Amino acid sequence: MILVGLGANLPHPEHGPPAATLRAALAQFPAENMAVAAVSRFYESAPVPASDQPWFVNAVARIETALDPAGVLAALHRIEAAFGRIRQERWEARILDLDLLDYAGQVGNGPPPAPEIPHPRLVGRAFVLLPLAEIAPNWVHPATGQSLADLLASLDPAQIIRPLESPPMP
Repeated sequence: MILVGLGANLPHPEHGPPAATLRAALAQFPAENMAVAAVSRFYESAPVPASDQPWFVNAVARIETALDPAGVLAALHRIEAAFGRIRQERWEARILDLDLLDYAGQVGNGPPPAPEIPHPRLVGRAFVLLPLAEIAPNWVHPATGQSLADLLASLDPAQIIRPLESPPMP
């Protein structure tokens, strides 16, 4: 199972508000040899760490691909670049953010271009774990062995996240 986190908190000049941008980004996955097998509902969440940025729209997708982890990460970065993502500073507001969360349970932190998998900051983040629970309820953290249920139970209740009504797929 290959899992990708999606997020945006700025409108895109062509695609519109963040939810529409996420739908448009998902539509680009097949052109990068990644089939979208499932997508969670979209959620609104406060920025982490807390700031005065606009709220994010987040989701998690399960994909199928023959690409290796570095290939998936490169494809995600190409999609971000095509949508105008420019990485300038950490935690900045963004038009599109695509993260490789898990690649078939592999654990690795090789030198670039190999990504760190599982994603080092997915634990403790409601905007990742709640949508993940919708499409992979039996997922287990490959490095720690923690169940998704345990990770959800340990979330800080101060995190604010709420589901959106809009459907995830284009």
